[in-house]
Amino acid sequence: MARRSAAARTALGPMVIAAVEQYEPPGRRLVEDGLAAGFLPPAARVTVRLCRWKAVRAWMADASDKRAPGVWGGVLCRKRYADDKVAEAFGAGIEQLVVLGAGLDTRACRLTPPGGRAYELDLPANVAGKRRRLRAMPGGAPERVRLIEVDFETADLADVLATVLAGHGFQADRPAVFVWEAVTQYLTQEAVHATLAFLSQAAPGSRLLFTYVLADFLENGGYGAAALHEEFVGKRRVWRFGLAPDEVGPLLGRFGWVEREQVGAAEYRARYLEPAGRELPIMEIERFVDAGKR
Repeated sequence: MARRSAAARTALGPMVIAAVEQYEPPGRRLVEDGLAAGFLPPAARVTVRLCRWKAVRAWMADASDKRAPGVWGGVLCRKRYADDKVAEAFGAGIEQLVVLGAGLDTRACRLTPPGGRAYELDLPANVAGKRRRLRAMPGGAPERVRLIEVDFETADLADVLATVLAGHGFQADRPAVFVWEAVTQYLTQEAVHATLAFLSQAAPGSRLLFTYVLADFLENGGYGAAALHEEFVGKRRVWRFGLAPDEVGPLLGRFGWVEREQVGAAEYRARYLEPAGRELPIMEIERFVDAGKR
């Protein structure tokens, strides 16, 4: 339970970063998320409001990066990448979004088109908080977004797609885009493989977007992120799974998926920071994968 609770608590920080980003001018803004602040608890919303001043935003980002170099910019860029890829999938005709470990993320509410459906699978603690925030939104919870409680360490995932999701209207014979952002490092290897086995049931043409932490960072530290390693790998012991970049393709292949693209700090700088005229450090320990179902 302690490990699952630790993972659940990580939902807050990324949404604070996304909410603060909304004070950046449109041409410099990396993520468009007008719902982010509304999904935060009152104390966090107060902190975000203070960031309407540029100096406070800069101080917040610097303070974050002193503790975990590149995490502020890394969170923004990975959210932008996932938003872009989900929008691309919807634009290509996919009508179903499944978010594995959604936390407080607003992507399903923001990007799911009329007629589409979104399904968020998450820990009970996160789902309870998300339901409260959705009910408080103007107009209440969107009908197109369904919240489902799942513990990826203990659930019988083989039955989830066939029974639980289907009970909420998911059509297993039609393609979907699955988002698995900032979750795999909290799981055991067995749980990651069980989730991929669950995803192997997805219809051909589906998309899978997921992040992972570098295995050599978990094993040896480095990458200028000693504080992160000490806290999450050493002290709290909640980061347990990692990969090497060249392991991704073969792992996906075992479960019927094909790696389409893999990105990290260098790609984020070229695609997002340079066009926006931004100079932010980006953490080197995390990568994002875009895969397609055969």
